Amino acid sequence: MMESTSAGRPAHMMGFADAAKTCMQKSFTLQGRASRSEYWWFYLVFFIAYLGLMFVSLALEMPLNIVMLLMVPAIFCAGIRRMHDLGKSGWWILIGLIPLIGGLIVLYWYVSEGEDVANDYGEVPTNTVE
Repeated sequence: MMESTSAGRPAHMMGFADAAKTCMQKSFTLQGRASRSEYWWFYLVFFIAYLGLMFVSLALEMPLNIVMLLMVPAIFCAGIRRMHDLGKSGWWILIGLIPLIGGLIVLYWYVSEGEDVANDYGEVPTNTVE
């Protein structure tokens, strides 16, 4: 049985590999919730893949569209599930389209602790791979 904090959140973070696996499996899944560790570890995976592909594409003079087409839906859906963890509709990520202030608001939400009880979007994330 998994330990949990007194607030109802998982006692441990989701790891780098688990976050990558979970988010890629849920690339087109908008239902459910994503913990902070799941979202941010996957964002790191996305960022590293992007930098690596950019370097390779510049060296080989090739476009980097193929892997990006696989990863963009996954990071988008993880962001929506992250909003769900906060009890907000996924539509709230569109506030990020407002120059400067919108991005800061969405960033603040992404780094905020999620709700520690079940909400309309599902149970508290367990940070275990399904």
